Amino acid sequence: MVDVETRPGKQPPAKDPVTRSAALWATVVAVPVALLVGWGIFTQIAPDEPKAKPAATQPAVVPDTPVQMAAPKLGERPASVCLAVTSQLPVKVRDLPARKVSVGPEQNAAYGEPPITVACGVTRPVMCTSLDESGSGCVPLDTELLNMNRVCWYADAKADATTFTTMDREVPVQVTVPKRYEQPAQWANEFSDVVVETDKSVTQGVPSGCV
Repeated sequence: MVDVETRPGKQPPAKDPVTRSAALWATVVAVPVALLVGWGIFTQIAPDEPKAKPAATQPAVVPDTPVQMAAPKLGERPASVCLAVTSQLPVKVRDLPARKVSVGPEQNAAYGEPPITVACGVTRPVMCTSLDESGSGCVPLDTELLNMNRVCWYADAKADATTFTTMDREVPVQVTVPKRYEQPAQWANEFSDVVVETDKSVTQGVPSGCV
């Protein structure tokens, strides 16, 4: 009789505790990294939230009441020139609408609130005769005149407004810009093209600063 030796079944190899620990740590590290990568991809493909639109700017309220202005009586020729000037003025200057004037719409105009006014047929400013002359209302000899778009303007700055008067036109035109408006000369210059088109330039008696 042949004895058959029964051999024990094949046992799985014993697990190395060091290897198992390393695997556990790899899993612990890999899961957060995967989550971070997934979040980064999501934020790149996810649509941006709509940005809040800025509130609409409300237009300035302009009174219905006429702007008080003077209207001195003009001779036939100045009246004709002033009518040509005012007839070509725009209905709006930048965002300022035209307004009614109390008198003389054929020689006066106004825009916005506080109103920027245009007066045609005013008295032409006179240059002083010397640097020491003062108190007579004349234009100081050292005043820097403004040549803007082919029109020579004299700027008289006061506490509440700056008044610009043409010095080289047949009939003087005056623009008054309240202090509220920044860069007043640029506002006065809005009317230069109309003045050039309707009010002839002169050379006699024009200050040298206008040349």
